[in-house]
Amino acid sequence: MMIAAVPEIADVTGELERTRLFEIGGVEITIGGLVAAGIIMVVSFALSAGVTHGLRRMRRNASSRAGALYLLEKLAGYGILIVGVVMALSATGLNLSSLAVFAGAIGIGVGLGLQGVVKEFVSGIFLIFDRMVSTGDYIEINGGARGQVVEIGARATRIRTNDNVNILVPNSSLIDEPVTNWTLKGDTRRIHIPFSVAYGADRGAVREAILDAAKASPFTLPETAERKSQVWLVGFGESGLDFELLVWPTKEAVKRPAAMHAAYTWAIAEALDNAGIEIPFPQTDLRVRSILGHEGDDALEALGLKSRPAARTPKSGPAQPRAQTPVANDAADDLMKPSDGVEDAPEPNG
Repeated sequence: MMIAAVPEIADVTGELERTRLFEIGGVEITIGGLVAAGIIMVVSFALSAGVTHGLRRMRRNASSRAGALYLLEKLAGYGILIVGVVMALSATGLNLSSLAVFAGAIGIGVGLGLQGVVKEFVSGIFLIFDRMVSTGDYIEINGGARGQVVEIGARATRIRTNDNVNILVPNSSLIDEPVTNWTLKGDTRRIHIPFSVAYGADRGAVREAILDAAKASPFTLPETAERKSQVWLVGFGESGLDFELLVWPTKEAVKRPAAMHAAYTWAIAEALDNAGIEIPFPQTDLRVRSILGHEGDDALEALGLKSRPAARTPKSGPAQPRAQTPVANDAADDLMKPSDGVEDAPEPNG
């Protein structure tokens, strides 16, 4: 009985596999073909997920080759899925030439409802191959949002801010709109940190104290002939002299601009305190011409105050100007160098 039942089960299974469900372009679609196509697709998805997961782990452990591994990860994932789809279609009995019947319908569907999806997918492929925006780059997009590129997906690019906020940006926006890449090709940028000191401060002492603080900071790159830390006098404020510290931070510091700016500002404040240099504060001089009908010394005496003795003038002649120690002018030295494309305009805080 059991031996006789086995051929019957096989016959029933074979009959189900050959059962025709519908016909597409002259090709009969059977249950067996659909089952085989489903198995192939499941295997393709599992294999694609496994390969991309393995490459992602390798990318996290190999920072020097992260860009190449990310490109390989995306190509392998998409390639395995495409091959799986082709094999699944072949398993159902279809071939690519027989799909010409559906070309018109698919074209209409893409044109009406899927053009946005296709546009974002193609834009993502361009971003992966173009390499102007890569994973790990710190970028600023139109609108002011900025963060590190974590993933370039099929539809959108995920940017993570330093506050751990994930921003999804359509891939086409990174191609059609201006994007500031602060770490393009793994490079860094020069930043400007403004600060002020009270009038009368020794400019040479200010420069020396601030440069020493900047060079001692762990976020500052070692100086080269092209990249030096500098201190510029940029203006005369209402209460003091306005300076700027120009410094080349490390790549990792550039990715955290707010923290980097705060760290350098803190270092500047400590350096000025240690050097005994006063930070300016708003002040107003009040000049009183007359009090209760009295003027000058009589007014002071009316208030119970003594007049200030007049400053003595040296007998040898008029007062001589105080000698100033020559101070290196970093801005003038910077102008003497050939232009290398570095932007000298002050940058916004943060």
